[in-house]
Amino acid sequence: MEELNNFFARLIPFTEWPMFILLIGGGLFLVFYSRFLPYRFFGHAIAITAGKYDDKKAKGEVSSFQALSAAVAATVGLGNISGVAIAIHDGGPGVVFWIWITALIGMCIKFYSCSLAIMFRGTDSEGKVQGGPMYYITQGMGKKAKPLAVFFCICGMFGFLGVFTANQFTETFMSVVNPQETLWAISDFNWKLLIGIVLAVVTSFVIFGGLSNIAKVASAIVPFMVFVYLMAVIVVMAMNSSEILPALKMIITEAWNFKTIVTGGFWGLVIIGIRRAMFSNEAGLGSAPMYHGQSKTDQPIREGLVAMLGPFIDTILVCTFTAVVIILSGAYLEDGSGIVMTLTAFERTLFGYGDDLLMIIVTAFALSTLFTYSYYGVKSLSFLTNAKIGRYYNVYFVIMIVFAAVASLELVKNLIDLSYALMVIPNMIAVLYLAPKVNAAAKKYFIQLEDGKT
Repeated sequence: MEELNNFFARLIPFTEWPMFILLIGGGLFLVFYSRFLPYRFFGHAIAITAGKYDDKKAKGEVSSFQALSAAVAATVGLGNISGVAIAIHDGGPGVVFWIWITALIGMCIKFYSCSLAIMFRGTDSEGKVQGGPMYYITQGMGKKAKPLAVFFCICGMFGFLGVFTANQFTETFMSVVNPQETLWAISDFNWKLLIGIVLAVVTSFVIFGGLSNIAKVASAIVPFMVFVYLMAVIVVMAMNSSEILPALKMIITEAWNFKTIVTGGFWGLVIIGIRRAMFSNEAGLGSAPMYHGQSKTDQPIREGLVAMLGPFIDTILVCTFTAVVIILSGAYLEDGSGIVMTLTAFERTLFGYGDDLLMIIVTAFALSTLFTYSYYGVKSLSFLTNAKIGRYYNVYFVIMIVFAAVASLELVKNLIDLSYALMVIPNMIAVLYLAPKVNAAAKKYFIQLEDGKT
C-alpha cells in the first residue's frame, strides 16, 4: 500500500496545470461565453426541479428531481463533511474561499455538460438510452474523438470507486463507537476489515438492483439527510453566532495569505481548494452528466439548469456550513484530518452528542454515495465493452470497498485525486468544443419559453 501511495503521489503534480487550465480557465471562459446565463435563470431552475415542467412522454428513466437527487447523493456526503476538513487540514481556513470560487465556476460547467448529456444521448448494447461524456464526445465531436471517450472511461473505472466513502465511514465508526472497547476486543485491522465486509454486503443489495432502485433510494434518503445535517449545523451556528463573522473573515483573509505555510505556498493553497471543490461537487469531472443523461426530458437546456443547482447545494451551502463549524469549534487547530476533525467539531459544539448525530448522517450519506458511484463505473465499463459485461464492475466495486476500509486516508485520497484530474482532461475538452451548440440551443429554448411553447 505504501509503494502504491508513493506512485500516485509522484504522478499527481503532473496533472495540476492541465486541471487548473481546463477547470478554472475553461470554466471562466464558459461563464463569460454564456453571458452569465445559468446564474440569471436560477429561479427557473428551481421551478423545473419542483416538477413544474415535467413531461411524462419524454425519453429517459428518471425525473429531473430524481436525477438531481442521485447526482447530489454522489456529491453531498463525505466529500463535503470530511473533504472540507481535509482541505482545511492541508491548506488552512483560506482554502474554503478557493472552494467557493471553483463551485461558482462549476455551476456554469455543470450547465453546459449536463445540457450536452441530453443533446447527445446514445444507446447501449441493450438498446437503453444513455448519456454522459463518452456519448457527447463520440457523437458531438465525431468518431475521431473516440480515444478521448475511452481514456475517460478507463480513468472513471478507478475514479468512480467508492473508496474514499468506505474509508471515511470506517474512520467514523472506529472514532465514535470505539468498537474494541464497547463491542468486541479484536485488533484495529480486523474491525476495519469487518466494517468493510458489512458495508460491501449492504451496498450489494441495492447496486445489483439497477438504476431505478438507486434513484428511488437516493431521492428518499438524501433530501432528508441534507435537511438533518443543515439543521444540526444551523443549531451550532445559532449557539455560536458571535463566532460566525470572525470565521468567515478568517476564510477570506487567509485565502490571500501569500506567506502561508501550506505545501507549495499560495499556488498550493489554490490547488487544494480546486481539488476539494471538484471532489465536493464534481463539476468538470463528467459524472453528473451520466445521471442527468437519463432524465425524462427532451429539453437539454432545462436539464442543464437543474444540474447547475448541484454545486450550489453541495458546495456553497453544505461545505460552507461545515467549514464554519470546524473553524469556530477550533477543531482545525488539531492534528486530526478528514472525518475525525469534523467529528471533533460536532462533539464540542452539540452538547457532547454531535459526533453520534454525525455518525447517523454519515451512514446515510455513505450508503447513498456508494449506491450512486457504482452506477457511474458500470456505465464506464459498459461503454468500453457492452452492457452485459459492464455489470461485472459492481463485483470489482464491492471488493474495493473492503480494500478501502483497511487502507490509509492518504492512499485513498491520492488515488481519487489522480483519477479525477485525469478525467477532467477529456471531459472539459469536449465541453469547451461543444459549447457553441449549447448556446444555440439555449437561445432557441428561451425564445420558446417567452412565447409559452415549452
